Amino acid sequence: MVQIGVPQLEDYELNREPSANSEMQLVSSSLDASGPTRAVEGHFGFVSGVILRERLSSFERVLWRACRGNIYLKFADIDTPLEDPVTGDQVNKCVFIILFQGEQLKSRVKKICEGFRATLYPCPDSPAERREMAIGVMTRIEDLNIVLSQTQDHRHRVLVAAAKNINVWFVKVQKIKAIYHALNLFNLDVTRKCLIAECWFPADEVERVNGALRRGTEKSGIDAPSILSQTVTMANPPTYNRTNKFTSAFQSLVDAYGVASYREVNPAPFTIISFPFLFAVMFGDTGHAMLMLVFAAWMVIKEKSLLAQKSTNEIWNTFFGGRYIILLMALFSIYTGLIYNDFYSKSVNLFGTAWHSNYTKDVLVANKQLQMCPNKNNCVGPNNKVIPTNYRGYPYPLGMDPIWMISVNMITYSNSFKMKMSVIIGVCQMLFGVILSIFNHRYFKQPLNVFAEFIPQLIFLNGIFGYLCVLIIAKWISWAGDDAACAPSLLLGLINMFLFKYVDEKDSSISCSQKLMFPAQKSLQTALVFLAVISALVLLLLKPLVLNYQHKKKLRQAATASQQPGPCIESSAEDHLTPSGGGHGEKGDEDEFDFGEMFVHQCIHTIEFCLGCVSHTASYLRLWALSLAHGQLSEVLWTMILRMGFSVNGLFGSVMIFAVFAPWLMLTIGILLVMEGLSAFLHTLRLHWVEFQSKFYIGDGEAFIPFSFDDILDQAEASNHEVR
Repeated sequence: MVQIGVPQLEDYELNREPSANSEMQLVSSSLDASGPTRAVEGHFGFVSGVILRERLSSFERVLWRACRGNIYLKFADIDTPLEDPVTGDQVNKCVFIILFQGEQLKSRVKKICEGFRATLYPCPDSPAERREMAIGVMTRIEDLNIVLSQTQDHRHRVLVAAAKNINVWFVKVQKIKAIYHALNLFNLDVTRKCLIAECWFPADEVERVNGALRRGTEKSGIDAPSILSQTVTMANPPTYNRTNKFTSAFQSLVDAYGVASYREVNPAPFTIISFPFLFAVMFGDTGHAMLMLVFAAWMVIKEKSLLAQKSTNEIWNTFFGGRYIILLMALFSIYTGLIYNDFYSKSVNLFGTAWHSNYTKDVLVANKQLQMCPNKNNCVGPNNKVIPTNYRGYPYPLGMDPIWMISVNMITYSNSFKMKMSVIIGVCQMLFGVILSIFNHRYFKQPLNVFAEFIPQLIFLNGIFGYLCVLIIAKWISWAGDDAACAPSLLLGLINMFLFKYVDEKDSSISCSQKLMFPAQKSLQTALVFLAVISALVLLLLKPLVLNYQHKKKLRQAATASQQPGPCIESSAEDHLTPSGGGHGEKGDEDEFDFGEMFVHQCIHTIEFCLGCVSHTASYLRLWALSLAHGQLSEVLWTMILRMGFSVNGLFGSVMIFAVFAPWLMLTIGILLVMEGLSAFLHTLRLHWVEFQSKFYIGDGEAFIPFSFDDILDQAEASNHEVR
């Protein structure tokens, strides 16, 4: 029994709501004898628990109003944030205790606590029981702390031990998943109680496959052996090109265009040489190629350590994957740089110039431009004065003579040389592509394509553009001396060849560029034009007409065979089976042959080839254009930046060279090596995909993907890096 004192109204206003920071006042001690309060006897009760801190203000106000001020609320903040068991978020809570009198207030307080989702905790009434309960709670807390500490230590030891074997477990799990995925592709034979699988593998790997099956049977302890038998199928086999670390990059370039059909001619072996060579024709600088060679050699020498790093940088992996391509491009560019005699836009005098002049000093001073004669005849100087020359009698041993670097017509000469060389290289590569197409026709047993496509294409290409290459070489040989300025024009000659327009050689008023190169040129060119026209007509008409004739012949034979009584005539396999190899086979079902569709298809093919020969030959002029652009950019960097250091003498000149070398080197690497190198790479790729491979390569096959644990683990590791 306790005495409860209720304060006077003037001491506490009952009609005033408490603020968020105020406390309800309740006197729970015995009143002083002189105090003006009223004492009430009764049982004293309390409720304790925790509540969210943001709900405390509303909770306090509702308690005040519902209980009319006849309660005492005491609360304190919990410093440590607690975890919400439902959401898992960290929340701030307060602990509270509510004092009241009577069962009615007790029920009302508990309902309010439930409404505010406060958590109530039981507490004994007597001090002894509360003390005992507190001791028990502290004991359980200590036990829980010990259990948590031991659990943490055990979990740490288990995770450390697992971390040592996680890579091994990862490999095992990936292998097991791959094996089960492969087994799911098998067919179950219920009668024989065995698994049957149909798969492709290279023909020269039969012994290895049998050995693997034998070892698997012995290790598994199964009495029934695994049987490997060859089956006949109409499906087109996938294409498997055996590669190594050197050839894989070139094969990837070809496969990016399209995977070859089964047994189709693979362009990758020829690309190994032609790709870096065409790149070098456009790049063509010995100095820049040496920098590229150093970078490629570093990647090749350090390839094991660089592979072990397993970088996820896509740009770096692209460069590293093509390290052997970059190496060959650098070596070929060194060679073409020597041919162009281009070393950071400057020529190198390796063998001494073959040009000499007998001009006197007075003549050199009086004339800004003079002609240097590289022939045995005398040279005509100023005022038509004949000046004897001192010609050594041999051309420059390798590449261009360094004297061209100081000549005012350097660009004119080099452009003419590179342009004609680009045409010759382009026609040779296209001709080689047409020749490769005959191997596809022979393997896929298409003799009609040999006569209806290969031979007309060969005649058309050689009759026009092959003849142009012969004229270029003949002009180089025949008009290299005094008559070089009066050489016939190749462009006018090619135009007149199709217009059948020829000038009269006896007319003295015609210019040198309009003359013929040899006496029988008119007759030969007329014959070549007629051969080209005839070959285009054969390419257009022969194949559709022959296929239409064969189709009608088979229909007549089938009709005759159906009218004659007798045993059934078995059709040969050639009448029903289409040769494997994807797009190289003839039109599939003979009953569905459509002459109109076939003629339109052949018409498109003819127009594409004939016009393509013109456009593709012009496309090879990019070899000349990019070589010119590279040389001019290199010249600009030399003239605008590095030359400033050499234009000043003395100590200040050394400082200038040191100051301008860094920006010159950065621009050289950034513009001429990276940007120009990537540009030349893309143009070379285009020449191979369009101009070269279009002559023989279709690339509509399917790649053979063998079951390999190495590839599976690499793909899984790459996917894990992407997730991270």
